[in-house]
Amino acid sequence: MKFLLLNQCFYPDVVATAQHLTDLAAELSARGHDVTVIASNRGYDDPQARFPRRESWRNIRIIRIPSLSSGKGSRWQRALNFASFMIVCALRLLVMRRFDVVVALTSPPLISFLGALFVRLKGGKFCFWVMDLNPDEAIAAGWLNAQSIAARVLQRMLRYSLKHAERTIVLDRFMRERVIAKGAAPERVAIIPPGSIDDAVKFSFEGREAFRREHELTDRFVVMYAGNHSPCHPLDTLLDAALKLKTREDVAFCFVGGGSEHAKVKQFAIRHELSNVKCLPYQPLNELSHSLSAADLHVVVMGDQFVGIVHPSKIYNIMTVGAPVLYVGPESSHVTDIATQNGGRVFLHRHGDADGVVASVVALSEELAKAREPRGENLKQIRAKQIFSKQVVLAQLVSAIGGNTVENLFRSLPDSDDRLTDYHAAH
Repeated sequence: MKFLLLNQCFYPDVVATAQHLTDLAAELSARGHDVTVIASNRGYDDPQARFPRRESWRNIRIIRIPSLSSGKGSRWQRALNFASFMIVCALRLLVMRRFDVVVALTSPPLISFLGALFVRLKGGKFCFWVMDLNPDEAIAAGWLNAQSIAARVLQRMLRYSLKHAERTIVLDRFMRERVIAKGAAPERVAIIPPGSIDDAVKFSFEGREAFRREHELTDRFVVMYAGNHSPCHPLDTLLDAALKLKTREDVAFCFVGGGSEHAKVKQFAIRHELSNVKCLPYQPLNELSHSLSAADLHVVVMGDQFVGIVHPSKIYNIMTVGAPVLYVGPESSHVTDIATQNGGRVFLHRHGDADGVVASVVALSEELAKAREPRGENLKQIRAKQIFSKQVVLAQLVSAIGGNTVENLFRSLPDSDDRLTDYHAAH
């Protein structure tokens, strides 16, 4: 079959949607399908990074198109960047042939609309892989007035995408409820979480020690937030906790990744003269195990109003390395679903509870300091690959976009995947 995949980010970019789409494209190609990808020729987090306009990688045809890079300092700059990509992508699609299946993600927001239009004009099947939900995200963040003309137009575009999707793939039960409320046919909506990058991420004691030496973290209790620093994941409570622990030389807060809020974390640390805060860029995929294994406590954050709109997928890689999790967010979310279903060490706190976060950090740091095992060895507890591995998730995803009904989606999987089926059934 001939597949067309649409998303702003793709290999070799390292942001989450690029990694997930790259995995899907590689799996489809390995199964003998003809795969074409349209993406940006600029890095998502670092627009100064440029990629080849045309490339063949693992028998995948990659078409990278130009777009503006006016910065991310304001919502209007980001909107202009997205709009320029959409315009060039639309022009490129006009001259392309029919594909059997078109899969669109959500970067830039509502590129799914172009995918749905393309299929309506040229035929084939359209699948919508919802990584986050816009314009709902922009409205929840306060960037867009829900009653504005722009918001209403964007909602119509989203509903068009959902109406014409043969399959809509969402990441959790909360997102499923939202898309059904917008008109998606329930029988066409499949819940498939993004899963872990378990062929590239595993607990590495040697990598842990090397990373900690390189960044002067040896013999310190490391609290790590790794991934996209976005307003959807407000870090104020975590930063307030770092401020309260300013004098604890044995505790370090490490912020790894990028996004619009990464600079704010740096500014907060400078303003308050916090020597216990380190800010690092996204790590290369081949070194991701080192950085993730280096943490004694990983942090996952969900904004109260963003449940069902965004899905912090970092939880799956954290589970793979087996680290305890400190979750800051609403009580009901996919993070608490996973914690309840699969066990593991999870500390739950609401936004604003900096004292509670401090208490959890101090308690775990003292517990590990007294442990007899070498630091790091006592982190091995739950393994995401048991139910959220890439192999399991990709099997479901390929099956879904291949046209299986929701009822048969899980029946086609081997018996070893029953736990993921049970997870969906429970929620």
